[in-house]
Amino acid sequence: MTRPLKTVLITGATAGFGHAIALRLVKDGYRVIATGRRQERLDALAQEAGPALLPVRLDVTDLAAVQALPASLPEGWREVDVLVNNAGLALGLEKAWEAKPSDWERMIATNVTGLVEITRALLPGMVARNSGHVISLGSTAGTYPYPGANVYGATKAFVDQFMQNLRSDLLGKQVRATTIAPGLCGGSEFSAVRLGDQAKADAVYTGTKPLLPEDIAETVAWILALPAHVNINHVEMMPTCQASAGLAVDRTMAD
Repeated sequence: MTRPLKTVLITGATAGFGHAIALRLVKDGYRVIATGRRQERLDALAQEAGPALLPVRLDVTDLAAVQALPASLPEGWREVDVLVNNAGLALGLEKAWEAKPSDWERMIATNVTGLVEITRALLPGMVARNSGHVISLGSTAGTYPYPGANVYGATKAFVDQFMQNLRSDLLGKQVRATTIAPGLCGGSEFSAVRLGDQAKADAVYTGTKPLLPEDIAETVAWILALPAHVNINHVEMMPTCQASAGLAVDRTMAD
């Protein structure tokens, strides 16, 4: 019996990267399970994408729901071939001693705990079938520090290290593991959520031509289209208007 088209589960599919990835992969012939917290946005996405997309309400910080997810999927959708760990957020740009502990806790719960829990929920099926792919969205903030990135940058560094270690665990299995680490990227809710102000969010991109969610979706599509024996470990991508700034020096402390 021939298996149906490959099934992809995407977290955080209600906006930004996840929304663009879902639409691109449906266009490329995949079946997509689009998950997120906002049911009305999932319903709108399903209307746009058609019957190849299954909307499933899921908050990755609800660990009981994450752990129950594989068995709760409808018959015919339970064999997930590709997991795209996209759900994540940044909150605030305050220095560490000024930041809200509640913001730190929410970033860790989403970017770290939610990511590892859903990976753990779906990975056994991939290993049992000896086929699959886990793609996680990291960030250049996990490599290049900047003021105010404190816990956000640390969560994205965790993503990269977790995925490298996952790849080591998967040695000898036909299950792939990839991190995509974008830099400056517009066209999403990221900065508005982080700063809590749309005008401030818009100012982040003034005078720039940033990456767009469609660029991330294109990268995911390229990775998935490669032969099964090819594993892309890590993709770091920036717009041409961005580069790492080098080390900062304070020149006011000389005797």
